[in-house]
Amino acid sequence: MFKQISAVLLALFLIVGSPTAMASSPGVDSLLKAEPYVDQALSEAQHGQLSKAQEIYKKFHDTWLQIEDSIKAESGQAYSDIESNMGQVDYAFMQNKQASIVQALQGLRDVNEKFIHGQYATSEQFKKENITLSDFIDMLKDTKGKVQNHDQQAALTGIAKARQSWLSVEGVVVAQSATVYNDSERDMVTINAMIAAGDYQGATQVLDRMIQYLTPLATKSGYTLWDAAMIPIREGLEALLVVAALLAFVKKSREGKGKGWIWLGVSSGLLLSILLAVIVKFIFSSGAFGNNNSLISGWTGVIAAVMLLYMSYWLHSQSNISDWQSYIRTQSQSALDTGRLVSLGILSFLAVFREGTETVLFLIGMVNQISLHNLIIGLLIGLGILAIIAYLMLVVGVKLPLRPFFMVSSLIVFYLCVKFTGMGIHSLQLAGTLPSTTAPLPSIDWIALYPSWQSAIPQILLVLFAVLVVIWKKYAVKKNLQQKVTPNH
Repeated sequence: MFKQISAVLLALFLIVGSPTAMASSPGVDSLLKAEPYVDQALSEAQHGQLSKAQEIYKKFHDTWLQIEDSIKAESGQAYSDIESNMGQVDYAFMQNKQASIVQALQGLRDVNEKFIHGQYATSEQFKKENITLSDFIDMLKDTKGKVQNHDQQAALTGIAKARQSWLSVEGVVVAQSATVYNDSERDMVTINAMIAAGDYQGATQVLDRMIQYLTPLATKSGYTLWDAAMIPIREGLEALLVVAALLAFVKKSREGKGKGWIWLGVSSGLLLSILLAVIVKFIFSSGAFGNNNSLISGWTGVIAAVMLLYMSYWLHSQSNISDWQSYIRTQSQSALDTGRLVSLGILSFLAVFREGTETVLFLIGMVNQISLHNLIIGLLIGLGILAIIAYLMLVVGVKLPLRPFFMVSSLIVFYLCVKFTGMGIHSLQLAGTLPSTTAPLPSIDWIALYPSWQSAIPQILLVLFAVLVVIWKKYAVKKNLQQKVTPNH
């Protein structure tokens, strides 16, 4: 009897008193719920189902964005180790080699288990959620050191952390220089591709360049009203081009309902952008929001580009006066069918929402370093300038004769289609959704051309498609004229 009691007491001591026993805490509870995704992904990888394993692992990655703050608050070292192992898993899936994927997933599972079983000290907590630009530059310098040591996995993990932290500092950068902001986003994707390809010399050079142009911006401690004014002007101009072109189009077609759909899309985009800003500011930290802003910008950009391509083609096809008059005659009461009216609203929503999310998140980065008075005055000035540009576009656009109006509108819309394609794919690369392969191409901001084959090839194909359409249309018109002139025998 005494032996049995001793055995029970010993078991209780091992369970309760052991330092490796599973402790209960918000971080542990959260990770316990996410851990099965790693186990399932590992099992699929061991059986050679790599695409299935990656799909399941993505669920862990998405869950991690929601729970990382709780782990960060309990152990900074555990947070860093888990992030590092996640970077190795991402790199292993990029290589698409079964042995590497299995090894990386096992490493992630081991570090998760270590935290769950209380084997990390809780005294050293990760206190910084929103980093400064100086901290971000230090991340780049640390990554550079890993690149120079040819430590590929550690370097990939370092640049991945920098990309995840970009949301915390991008508002500070864009408020001072749109050029530096665009260069930074381009270079982060380029560095990742170079490291993955083993081009350590190229990655070091780009990191040096990035550190060099970001460093002067880190010393600025405040913003003027003109800094605030430039944000809505810079971010709103592309959305304005889309909305103004659509409004001028429906006015030319004398379709009153179309204007209502467009303004509904604009107001919905603005409201949803503001709602997103409130959620990010007061519910999540910038770090917890992670790459979602890049995903939003990416997918809305790509979808809008598809719709703009169709709109550009349709506008170009109506540039013949007789075709336009024939189209109007085929409609009963309106010049536009219901489906196209709805598409106008969706397109204006996507354009405004994409730029709106960028604008409000940039303002969040600026709000603590500018007086409320200067912020409000600056925004009003920026919006006023946008309104003047919109008025001039609408007045000049509607007064154009029919053929020049459709030709100019189709060119503007096609230009935006090419730019949104580049920006959308580039944002998805920033989020890590799409890979990036460096290309010997120049970086041209005004058309969103980046030195990456994944974003450049679709843009090149769009231009080739447009050229072929123009040639085909001219050939068709010439053939019709010849048929009319040639007498029937």
